[in-house]
Amino acid sequence: MESPALTPSWRRLLAGVALAALVVVLGIRHFAGAAQTQASSFAPIRAAAPARAAARRIVVDVAGAVRRPGLYRLAPGTRIADAVAIAGGATPRADITLVNLAAPLADGEQVLVPVRGGASAAGGSPTAPLDLNSATAEQLDALPGIGPATAAKIVAFRQAHGPYHSVADLDAVPGIGASRIAQLQGLVIP
Repeated sequence: MESPALTPSWRRLLAGVALAALVVVLGIRHFAGAAQTQASSFAPIRAAAPARAAARRIVVDVAGAVRRPGLYRLAPGTRIADAVAIAGGATPRADITLVNLAAPLADGEQVLVPVRGGASAAGGSPTAPLDLNSATAEQLDALPGIGPATAAKIVAFRQAHGPYHSVADLDAVPGIGASRIAQLQGLVIP
């Protein structure tokens, strides 16, 4: 018995169905891959290290006016300048003069590079707490109970001993006691 031959219209129909199926399969693969890369609103930690080496690393969040903001694993003793460089450097709109590039980083710290002319990373808005690790002496002087001499001591202590890890660390600064620290709660952050 002879099988019936497909007419040209049937061949076109089958070819169209096969082509449509191929487009659907490729589209699903393409969009599924894109969905996996966009599943999280947070960027993965860059420069990930093996678990054993990770114990000797710190994780910092580099944000603001940098080319590739995100979380980075860095060696202990790394400076803010290194973190900004690893994040692709400052953008042309960055006001890098408000960032102490020489300050050492601590685990869990955020490096915020402000935009020129915008609110500063160290608290340009009246409701935002002032960052003890990036604030200038002038910004600290504006806090209640902190004068120019104490503001200079806070900055000098930070430069000599590294970043503040809590507001309570201010107790080590000469001239600042428990009552002043209580007064600064909510106004400053480490």
